[in-house]
Amino acid sequence: MSDSQPQQPSPFPPGGRGEGGGQGPRRPPGNADANAAAAAAAESTTLLLCGARLTDGRTVDVRLGGGRIQAVGTAGSLPSPALARVDLGGYLLLPAPAEPHAHGDTALTADGEGPVSYGTDEVQRRATEAALLQLGHGATAVRSHVRIGDVHGLGPLEAVLQARRSLRGLTDLTTVAVPRLLTGAAGSDGLAMLRDAVKMGASVIGGCPDLDPDPTGFLEAVLELAAEHGCPVDLHTDGDDPGRLARLAAMAGGLRPGVTIGPCGGLSRLPLDVAHRAADQLAAAGVRVTCLPQGDCAALERRGLRTAPVRLLRAAGVRVAAGSGALRDAGNPVGRGDPLEAAFLLASQGGLRAPEAYASVSGAAREVMGLPEVRVEAGFPAELLAVRGDRIAGVLSLAYSRIVIHRGRVVARTSAVREYCDSAVAVALDLPRQGRVEPGP
Repeated sequence: MSDSQPQQPSPFPPGGRGEGGGQGPRRPPGNADANAAAAAAAESTTLLLCGARLTDGRTVDVRLGGGRIQAVGTAGSLPSPALARVDLGGYLLLPAPAEPHAHGDTALTADGEGPVSYGTDEVQRRATEAALLQLGHGATAVRSHVRIGDVHGLGPLEAVLQARRSLRGLTDLTTVAVPRLLTGAAGSDGLAMLRDAVKMGASVIGGCPDLDPDPTGFLEAVLELAAEHGCPVDLHTDGDDPGRLARLAAMAGGLRPGVTIGPCGGLSRLPLDVAHRAADQLAAAGVRVTCLPQGDCAALERRGLRTAPVRLLRAAGVRVAAGSGALRDAGNPVGRGDPLEAAFLLASQGGLRAPEAYASVSGAAREVMGLPEVRVEAGFPAELLAVRGDRIAGVLSLAYSRIVIHRGRVVARTSAVREYCDSAVAVALDLPRQGRVEPGP
């Protein structure tokens, strides 16, 4: 069996051609204006998705146009020979995942020799390639946490912002500015740099209060700046200090557009009654949690690989999303950046049902990122993922072949082919096979 890497999505011909053969991502596009023009042209055309299966068991045709879902009808009920078509027979059609916790500046550095380069060109290349890999997995929106300060200053942030511009029309990449220190004499420079980062275009304010000598002071500085600029907040915390979580909940309750924390693996190490109390406080304050089922990221010291107690948090009313975290960097040298793997782990180890697990990487992730809701219904954004399979549980188990749709156009394809040797056993059992069926004589 071969599982191809996502390829650079030059326009695919209608009807399902253009599936890849394992060449890996081509060099990312560098002309943001050209990408935006192509996306605008695509949004002005109409695309018909034929024969897709929905999670309720229906087989439907879906017409897309203007970046939105125009109509959903029974198979064959939306005829129009002039439309571009994609045959989704054998695929399950889902709202596309989103990636709420990525690190584009450090991605793909685990295999390098010597010190990691943080030159602008290198960071931009890594961030772009990482976003394209995640797009191939299905994530049409990515929130990338980017470290600022120290010897690199604002260079990594500028590089990721350049990657964002180059990817316009293919995927939506947003940045979180992550300072190290914000209090004391050393923190004054960090606070000034954080203000500059917001002016440059960082749309979310982040950081790691656990690593500051004055975590409460760090929180005060972040929340004050976020309120001043109307920015959301997305903070790294292990969540193992209930007093600190209580202070965060008390301080964050009134902030709009809201506060997200993660990965919160330390909550799983607290006594059960203490964890329940902390979850209730976070829920009352409207603080959301992004867990990382694939493991911690390098922004925090590794204190164990336990995932946040997702069922406990959900039972308390906390909105919980799941992210991928590290993508082959020091935090996880084999990280895949695949939202369906995060959902698989929540279903196989986190105690969630498969639809709940998938919702954590799609609807909940989009909500955490401030993105509009997606349903496979008329009027909703055309942010979709088609995966070969007929049920969510099967898709999370064997999610190989994927077709990704962003703003109403196909932007990435990954195809896998499973073959068995020519034997009587394989024929008699009618073993499942992935890939296109070749026409007979």
